[in-house]
Amino acid sequence: MPNGYNGKILHVDLTSGALTVEEPKEAFYRKYLGGSAMGMHYILRDMPKGADPLGPDNVLTLFTGVTTGAAISGQSRLNANAKSPISGGIGDSQSGGFFPAELKFAGLDGIVLKGKSAKPVYLCIVDGTYELRDASHLMGKLSGEVDDIIHQEVDPKAEILQHGIGAENGVLFSSLVSMSNRHNGRTGMGLVMASKNLKAVVVRGTGRVKPSDQKALTELNRIGPKAIPENGDMDGLAKFGTAVVVLFNNTIGTLPTRNYSEGQFEGCDPISGEKMAETVLKERDTCYACVVKCKRVVEIKDGPY
Repeated sequence: MPNGYNGKILHVDLTSGALTVEEPKEAFYRKYLGGSAMGMHYILRDMPKGADPLGPDNVLTLFTGVTTGAAISGQSRLNANAKSPISGGIGDSQSGGFFPAELKFAGLDGIVLKGKSAKPVYLCIVDGTYELRDASHLMGKLSGEVDDIIHQEVDPKAEILQHGIGAENGVLFSSLVSMSNRHNGRTGMGLVMASKNLKAVVVRGTGRVKPSDQKALTELNRIGPKAIPENGDMDGLAKFGTAVVVLFNNTIGTLPTRNYSEGQFEGCDPISGEKMAETVLKERDTCYACVVKCKRVVEIKDGPY
């Protein structure tokens, strides 16, 4: 198996409660690499034509990439894919944080979720052990409350991917959330998870990703932080966060406005990364092993909010 992969994919049948581990051959990994391409393989293979996005036949996949979990900036990414309840087409949504790396550390490259549980459950993955646990006591609670309860039940260091109260109440654009602030925010993947009576996926792993050339990777990591100021895109992300793209996209007409019926927003200046840095920025945050730190922590000290 090529370095960077665990060689294991967990299949979960929520209807029957069956948990099985697939160990694909190297050719599979070389063909699909990871992320949405790997997830789409299972959706196209396993989801019947005409499946209801909120029915048991929809397939929800969660996949990492080859570099996820390695000490590389920007690598801790998770792709969620399923048939979208918003469009009826393919839903594709990506998030960062620490959950993607932790999934790798727990020994998996991805998860394929099918069917629908008869009662609310959460999937618990701890270093190669897999279990569906009752989640009835988690329903109707805020994401932070759910995190606190699961950390007590499983492990304080566990990473948790969950849907929220909006998904429980049928909000089409519901997201998947980890750490209470990292979201798979596009295409309604939170509602798909909720429709399966799956409240959360919990992972805890003590393994590590093994690069083929650790010495070279370590040397590149020394260069990376020094190179950020020399790269306009990365420097902008570091200084102003992901909202650095707001003004640029507005200028060229690609800023999603009014459900993308328009590409420019007349009130974009106050929500730009530049304005945020001037007014409410408190500190910078990051995802696993990333030195860019594009996440913003803000504090509004006065005004209506």
